[in-house]
Amino acid sequence: MHAGQVIQEFGWDTDVDDGFRARIEDATGEALVDEDYADVCDGTLIWWRDDDGDEDDLADLLVDAKGNLDDGSGIMWVLIPAMGRDGYVEHIVVEEAAQNAGLSATTAAALSPEWTGVRLSARGPRR
Repeated sequence: MHAGQVIQEFGWDTDVDDGFRARIEDATGEALVDEDYADVCDGTLIWWRDDDGDEDDLADLLVDAKGNLDDGSGIMWVLIPAMGRDGYVEHIVVEEAAQNAGLSATTAAALSPEWTGVRLSARGPRR
């Protein structure tokens, strides 16, 4: 991420990692915009917990979020509670939802002690 990028956030709740959010805002110099933001954005941050829905619900959200990305190819991260935390979601759920939404999971990383991130990208032929 770099200065001036607009990052849209979905699924904010009181359990999110505010330090991680602050690092994004520091890197971009912009406040995160919420899910009601109606313009294009450069990236998406989705907080997803087990009680937010099933794989199909996440796939629907990913399709909606992808539609807001500038040219459909921005950065997308799905953050899930770390193993053993309330709301834990298995990585396979995110990977299958991504596939159903026309995306692929490319990277998984422990982004904080309580949250794991799965980076998604648009699938398609390589040039």
